[in-house]
Amino acid sequence: MSEKAENLLNNLVETLAESTTKQKSASFFGEDKSKSVSSQFNRLFGRQKPVHHLLGGGKSADVLLWRNKKISASVLTSATIIWVVFEWLNYNLLTIIGFILALGMLAQFVWSNASGMLNSSPSSVPRLKLPKDLFVDIAVAFGAEVNRVLDYLQHISCGGNLKHLLVAIGSLCAAAVLGSWCNFLTVIYVGFVAAHTLPVLYEKYDDQIDNFVYQVFDQIRNNYQKLDAGVLSKIPKGKLKEKKLE
Repeated sequence: MSEKAENLLNNLVETLAESTTKQKSASFFGEDKSKSVSSQFNRLFGRQKPVHHLLGGGKSADVLLWRNKKISASVLTSATIIWVVFEWLNYNLLTIIGFILALGMLAQFVWSNASGMLNSSPSSVPRLKLPKDLFVDIAVAFGAEVNRVLDYLQHISCGGNLKHLLVAIGSLCAAAVLGSWCNFLTVIYVGFVAAHTLPVLYEKYDDQIDNFVYQVFDQIRNNYQKLDAGVLSKIPKGKLKEKKLE
């Protein structure tokens, strides 16, 4: 009877040990799964949609994310040429327009005289005419973009999210400092280059960037908690109101 009792006790101990190890392993893998799931939703600014969708999902998003490398490279090269002409070669807009109009008039003059010598009609000379709705469409598109930026900034300021507000204020302060260092055209060019490089880099390395940014946010939060516990919480409050009520 004693041997049987010892065997039963040993079996019970073994079963209990196996069950605890299974529970620990299950909880361990469960924690890993929960961490992996939480890391999937631990995106920058709480985003849960692809970067392409956040940029509008149209042709502009395709250009910014280099879906067609030839078009994106040509757009960025054209912007670089314009910046070099105006910034490095010190040309202004009036000079460029004057040169273009003078060359266009000279080309039309040569074409019309050559067509007269070749007994062809002068009406075959190409004429440039801008459509009437071109400037209206440009103004409407520009106004829509400005309103979208204003709506985005006001949504951040009224949303009650401190992280978004601090990031937006930091970005605006950085833009203000950058504007004090260079002129308006250079600021536009830097923003254009950033728009064509940062989204595609973020789409490629989004996990690393998200983890880094959240680590920075955690450090800022910990420093703020230390400051609050050491300094801000010790500041007396409510005494002025009591004096006023008295």
